[in-house]
Amino acid sequence: MSMSLDQAAEVYREAMRATVKRYSLWYLIEGILLVVAGVLAIIYPVFSSVAVILLLGWLLIFSGILQCLGLFYARHVPNFWLQLISVFLAVLIGFLFLRDPAQGLVTVTLLLIVFFMIEGISKVVFSLTIRPFPHWGWVLVSGIIGILLSLFLLISLPVTALWLIGLLLGIQLISVGGALAQLAWKVRHS
Repeated sequence: MSMSLDQAAEVYREAMRATVKRYSLWYLIEGILLVVAGVLAIIYPVFSSVAVILLLGWLLIFSGILQCLGLFYARHVPNFWLQLISVFLAVLIGFLFLRDPAQGLVTVTLLLIVFFMIEGISKVVFSLTIRPFPHWGWVLVSGIIGILLSLFLLISLPVTALWLIGLLLGIQLISVGGALAQLAWKVRHS
């Protein structure tokens, strides 16, 4: 017996709903813990920023070592030397992040500033290309906000590097934790 794609999707959704309902207490606990961790990350942004950089440093080192081991077992892969250079850079940047987390914070903050600037510029250009559509101004405003945010962060850069990553991590943890807790709460009471 075969099912249509819609029937298979509904069976899958129902299985997911049953699983979420069965483990809703654990989802609720996880959500609350994530919100608490997010609040702590916002209260202590310097500590959480440094923790992220140290974790990133260790991840770069371990992934570089694992990639290096894999490369030496497959020495005849195309672009072996380019891949080996990539492995070397991953390990080197990981060690640099561990040796001087403050420089790692500045580096990652600069990357975020560049991302916000490019995202803002692309939103402004996109909004101007869709200008006849209703509410195109909201896209324009979001692009301008991205550009202004990146300029603000760039102007206050030495200080920004200390708190930005921790603040963004905290906001993300709170949003994910809040969503999980709210979902689990609604499922438990439905």
